[in-house]
Parts: sequence; structure tokens; C-alpha cells
Amino acid sequence: MLTLALIYLGAALIAVPIAKRLGLGSVLGYLIAGILIGPFVLSLVGDQTEVMHFAEFGVVMMLFLIGLELQPSRLWTLRHSIVGLGGLQVLLSTGAIFAITYYGLGLAWQSALAIGLMLALSSTAIVIQSLEEKGWLKLDAGQNSFSVLLFQDIAVIPILALMPLLSFLPASAVDGSSHSLVSDWSAMGKVGISIAVIVTIILAGKYISTPIFRYISQTHMREIFTVFALFLVIAIALLMQTVGLSPALGTFLAGVVLAESEFRHELEADIEPFKGLLLGLFFVTVGASIDFGLLAENSLLILLLVVGLVAIKGLVLYGLAHLFSINSRQRLLFSLALAQGGEFAFVLLSLSRELSILSSEEASIVTLVVALSMVITPLLLMIYDRAQKFQKSSAPAFDKPEEIEASRHVIIAGYGRFGQVIGRLLKAQGYEVSVLDHSPSQIDLLRRFGNKVFYGDAARKELLEAAGANTADLLVIAIDDPHKTIEIIDIARKHYPNLKLAVRARDRRHAYELIRMKVGTFNRETFDSALVLAVESLKLLGNDDIDAERAGRLFREHDVESMNLLAELWGDDHSYGVAIKQRMDDLTQVLAQDTEAKDKFNTCDSTVNPNEVKEG
Repeated sequence: MLTLALIYLGAALIAVPIAKRLGLGSVLGYLIAGILIGPFVLSLVGDQTEVMHFAEFGVVMMLFLIGLELQPSRLWTLRHSIVGLGGLQVLLSTGAIFAITYYGLGLAWQSALAIGLMLALSSTAIVIQSLEEKGWLKLDAGQNSFSVLLFQDIAVIPILALMPLLSFLPASAVDGSSHSLVSDWSAMGKVGISIAVIVTIILAGKYISTPIFRYISQTHMREIFTVFALFLVIAIALLMQTVGLSPALGTFLAGVVLAESEFRHELEADIEPFKGLLLGLFFVTVGASIDFGLLAENSLLILLLVVGLVAIKGLVLYGLAHLFSINSRQRLLFSLALAQGGEFAFVLLSLSRELSILSSEEASIVTLVVALSMVITPLLLMIYDRAQKFQKSSAPAFDKPEEIEASRHVIIAGYGRFGQVIGRLLKAQGYEVSVLDHSPSQIDLLRRFGNKVFYGDAARKELLEAAGANTADLLVIAIDDPHKTIEIIDIARKHYPNLKLAVRARDRRHAYELIRMKVGTFNRETFDSALVLAVESLKLLGNDDIDAERAGRLFREHDVESMNLLAELWGDDHSYGVAIKQRMDDLTQVLAQDTEAKDKFNTCDSTVNPNEVKEG
């Protein structure tokens, strides 16, 4: 098992960076890695079935993350494109493929219909990953592609229920083919349990998960939060699978329910690495599963079938894009993105073999067609992208996605007593303030007053990204942990070099570190308040108000100068000790010289008759 893991990871480690450097994209890189380690090139791996079942969980996690991005109100606005556009795409694609396989290839109507239903579905994993990678997911074409994919995920449920009815086996054999706990239930019973499970997921997400997240967050153990996030996704997927429903659909619904939670962005940050790893593994297994022996024997037939599949679905999609008024410059993108077969086709193909709807040879050919269509999709999108870049037309290939208003936007990391003072002043001056904090009670209080808040660790790039670090004017780091502050500065400088920083320094030692890091704007948390109190103390001791204020100003100027000089010596105890003693003597001398100069001025000024001095 460890050897297999090493082979998969090593292949991805080599192929994906090369593919990215060549402009092919990560998806195509993973697919190429799979082809190279597969049985028909280097023969480093054999049967991929078990690995693919595990890797498909990456698709489940991806749907959960997509759900987190979609608030229920946003999902409601997409209802027409989900049901109308998605429904027509599945219906028309199935009908077109059925007609060609039944009338053109002479297959039995049951086999033709099964193939039509399988090939009507597209690859959620490849489409979403490819569009997201190129920044196209927020375009009109991207949003409509997502709607179609969502309907397809929903359509898998009735398609799975329909497959046994197409079987050539006796009814008794078909009944035993399903492995869900409700396989022996009546149709009404299955519908009832499906509704009950979906309602349970929605209610649990809305009323139970948030208190649990708050309880876990109070432990301040990030790994426990990650464990619960993974537990949540796996439990929902298993529950849906147990009752014969799509695990991806269940986790998507859970994501939508949690989209309005204050813990949404921390969930995204925790799940994202696992999603990326498993999706990459899924793409590698697709590449490794391509049967080049079968391709060599039936090369012309299979290539014609792949081209035919992409052409048929592409034409259907292009017609629907026109019918549903998708941006005219994005219709080709919409058509190419969804023209391939999908990962659910592998599940349906396995079931069709068990039910004898397709022969072993037919299923193998369809599997190869689906895999090859998935492989060429990133390639087609890459060609499309480059063609648009070289296009001579002055009109852009597509509308730019709506950008967040960048002006007057400030992010404050840490909203305790220190951060609140900064936030209140900035908001009073009309700045939009986004708050990052890891205190559940603080987050809950801020949300009640309509503040834009994000729960989680501000040192995580994903959380800064969600808060708008790409477009913000300023990041104020107001947390009281020096080590975490340094970590946030490093992350911000690495990923957002144009983002201005204003930093809270915990103490003098922390200030030295910030000076060495060349942080231009920082303030020690107690220095100003202590200096103000020192000036007031001088006044209480009988000093003139102006003299006390002047002494405070001189002290500040000297201290700032000393900080910059002493920062270079920090760590060398002997040199630092000598220097700090010298600076103390210098301060005493500066204040004494100022007092002496003031006394001389007063002596000279005493010869002037005050009655002769006029105001103004």
C-alpha cells in the first residue's frame, strides 16, 4: 500500500508542475501522470477500481465546498437554470445519444437508453476544477455550467433507480443487485426515507452543527476542528449512500446550509487540502484506467465515438446556450466545458455490467470513450483559452467577472480591545472593515451588529483570501501573539505584496523583530497610554502643562530613535547593555538641555513688559 501511495504521489509530483509550466493545467497533468504509471506505459500500477472508489470522495468534498460558497438565496436565484437548462441538457443529450446508438449502431433499446443516460452526464470534477483554475467559474458560462452539473448530480438518483428496469436479467436477480439498506423497500418507502434524510441534514446543519463548532473552537485546537469537519463530510456521504442517494448531493446540501455560518471559511480552509489531494488522485486513476490495448484494437471506432460524443453534446449545449440567452461570447466555452462524459458514468457502467444491460466488451468500450473524453476536455479548454488570447477582435472573449470594490476596504486581524478601537475609528470614517478573529463569542457578538466577520486563524492564506486580501487597502494585525503576528506578516508579504500592513507590537522585544523585518507601521500596545499617563503625572507633580507635553514629545522622539538603533544590537547582551545605558544617559542630557534652553529663553524674555505684548 505504501509503495502504491509513493507511486501515485511521485507521478503527480513530477507531471503536474511540468504540465502547469507548459500551460496545460493541473487536471491534464494528473491525467498524464496516470497514463504514464498505468499498465500500458510503465506498468507501475494495476487495477484501479478500489483506488478510484476512494478517490471519488474528492468529488464529494468538492461539492461540499461548492455548497459552502452558495448561500440558499443564491441557490434560489439559480433555480431556473438548474431545472430548466440542466433538465433539458440531460433529456436532449440522452435522446440524441439513444437515437444514434439504437438506430445507427443497432443496439437493443435497453442498452442504447442506458448508454444515453450515462453519457449525458458530465464530469463535475474536471469541469469545476478547470473553470476554477482559469477564473471562469464566476462567468455566465461558468455559473450555467455549475447549474447543469448540479442537476446532473440530482438526476443520478432516478437514473440509478431506472437501471434495474432496463436489465435483461430475471427480476429476482435484479432485486439482489442493489446494496443499499432500502433496496427491498417499496417505492413510496424509498421516497419517504430520502425526504427524511435530506430534511435531517438541513435541520442538523442549521441547528446542531453551529453549537458543536462553537464548543470545539473554544478548545483552540485546530486539528480537532479539522477532524470534525472531515467527520461531518464523511458521515453525510455515508448516510446518503446507505439510503441509496448521491453522497455528493448530500454534502452539497450540507454545504449550502452551512454557507451562512460564521465557521464557513474555517471549514473551507480545513477541507480544501484533502479535496485537492483526493481529486488529484481521482484524475490519476482515470488516466491509469485507459485501456490502450483496447484502443489499439478498435482505434478508429473509439476515436469516432469520442469525437461523436463531444460533437453531439457540444451541439446540444450550444443550442441550449442560445435558448437560455447565455452570453454570446461564452457559448462555445459553455459547450466545450460540458461535452465530456463524467465520473458517475463509471458507477453506472459497473452497475450495467452487473445487470447485464451491457456486455463486458460494450462496457469496456464505453469506459474508454468516457475516459478519453475526460482527458481531452482540459486540452480543449486550453486551446479555447489560447485562441481567445490571440484573437484579433477588439471585443473581449468574455465579460470579466465582477470584482470586489477594492477602495476603502480594511481587514483587521484580531478584534479584542486593541482592534476594536481601530475598527471603530475606521468605520466612523466610512471604511469597509472585515474582521478576522478566532473567538466564537466575539464573532457571534459582531455578527449580531451586522459586522462582516470571519472565524479562523488569520495566518491561513485561505481565510485572508476569503476576507478580500487580494483587493483590500490595508491589513491591520491587532492580535496579541507575537509569533502569530510574524507568521501573518510572512503570509501577507508572500501572497499579497501590494497589501499595506499596520501591526500591533506586543512589547519592546516584539518591536525589535518588526524593525528587523522592515515593518514600517507598528505601535507598541502600551507605550502610548503609558506615555500619556507619564505626562499627566508630571502635571500633577506641579510641572507646567506645556513643559510636561514638551517632555513627553522629546521622550517619544528619543525612544523611536533608540528603538531603531537598539534593534540591531538585540541578542548581543553585552553590546545591548552598554548601548541602552548610553541611550538613557543621552535622554537625561536631552531633557536637561531642553530645560536649560527654556530657562535661558525665560530669562531673556523677562525683560519684556507683558503689558506691551499684544495678542495676534
